[in-house]
Amino acid sequence: MGIFSRTRDIIAANVTDLLDRAEDPAKMVRMIILEMEETLVEVRASAARTIADQKEMRRHIVKLDKLQESWTEKAELALSKDREDLAKAALVEKQKAGDMAGQLNAEIAVLDDALRAAEEDISKLQAKLREARARQNSIVARLESAHNRAKVREAYAGQKVEEAFSRFDLLERRVDMAEGRADALQLGAPQKTLEEEIAELRSSEKVEAELAALKAKAAGQEG
Repeated sequence: MGIFSRTRDIIAANVTDLLDRAEDPAKMVRMIILEMEETLVEVRASAARTIADQKEMRRHIVKLDKLQESWTEKAELALSKDREDLAKAALVEKQKAGDMAGQLNAEIAVLDDALRAAEEDISKLQAKLREARARQNSIVARLESAHNRAKVREAYAGQKVEEAFSRFDLLERRVDMAEGRADALQLGAPQKTLEEEIAELRSSEKVEAELAALKAKAAGQEG
């Protein structure tokens, strides 16, 4: 069974209320759109049949008008031959054709009203369909956003992230151990005596003096 029972139900429906009451709004809006599209096709098909009926009636009216003209000519001919009885019979047939044409014109007028009503219904159905499709796009966007947020939360709180941070902790521990071993090598090393430190200074001075001499020699050769 459809959500709506007839065209007027769709036109009068509040799509927002229907979706708010639905357990699965995405599924509900798909069903609403499908039923609206099917109803729109049916209304248009009905309007097409009405237009076709009117065209057929108008063609028949043209034939009836010509028939009336023909019976008028026959009545005139009968009168010209002093056959009033035949003229009268011809006018009776003309009247029948006229009555039938009048009935068809009346039916066409009724169908015109039906077409105007169908046109209004189609316009309103299209507006409702646009509304439903807009709501569908909104619902799809919200669902996608919700899924993306859920994925992000899972990424931050999931097992993979915990494992990654555990690996970071392990690497930091290894660095700490390496630094600890380097620092441990300095532990217990004998301190330099004052004489050793002065001797290093003297050695350094000799090196600096020798370097200066080499620089001066090189400068003299260049001159």
